[in-house]
Amino acid sequence: MSSTIGATAGSGADPAADRPPTLLAVAHGSRDPAAARMIEALLRQVRALRPGLPARAAYLEIAPPAVGTALAATSGPVVAVPMLLATGYHATVDVPGAIAAARPDAAVGRVLGPHPLLAEALADRLRQAGWRAGDSVVLAAAGSSDAAAAVATEAQARLLATELGMPAVTAGYASTREPSVPAAVAAARAAGATRVVIAAYLLAPGLFQAGLAGAGADAVTEPLGDHPAVGRLVLLRYDETRAIG
Repeated sequence: MSSTIGATAGSGADPAADRPPTLLAVAHGSRDPAAARMIEALLRQVRALRPGLPARAAYLEIAPPAVGTALAATSGPVVAVPMLLATGYHATVDVPGAIAAARPDAAVGRVLGPHPLLAEALADRLRQAGWRAGDSVVLAAAGSSDAAAAVATEAQARLLATELGMPAVTAGYASTREPSVPAAVAAARAAGATRVVIAAYLLAPGLFQAGLAGAGADAVTEPLGDHPAVGRLVLLRYDETRAIG
């Protein structure tokens, strides 16, 4: 009896034992300070959705803290969630490699997309940008040389079309793959579209987001950022990774 009381209420109790694993949101990193501010805003959304969950950010490059630095400062179990919208080299090599080098015991979750929650967030951003029924939509992704990333982006475009009640949404890419975002916008106009709106399939501001303004569309959405649906998706990836582990 006394040993049980001591374990739960005595001076030797470990408050960390009842704390859930830290959610480490691993983002790419950008020279634009607004990108890190957006990731922090998303984490505030995550904490508001799940009070008491320790959640912090880390970056693969450019922005601090680096993954190793963040993990060195984190005690107890860790679940890393890649802040990436599609698979690719960062998801399959960079993120798991950086985690394994610093904390081999940490679990690594899946990338965020494709997912219906992202379609929900994209649709809201489109409405905020002035999209209306009848407008064509181009889903603008960063782009990757990994063919699986293009497959995932196309899947997200179909989910967004379903969410909007449209026959189709065209995917365009800011780099690496075709069609480019300007080419996708031009193709929509050539097909008879009166208005074309770009849905930025990006989490945060930066070089790619800035480039969308010159792609020839009638409107461009803000990044997904701290939309509540994105926060719910981050927690979903965290929870499913805990369940597997």
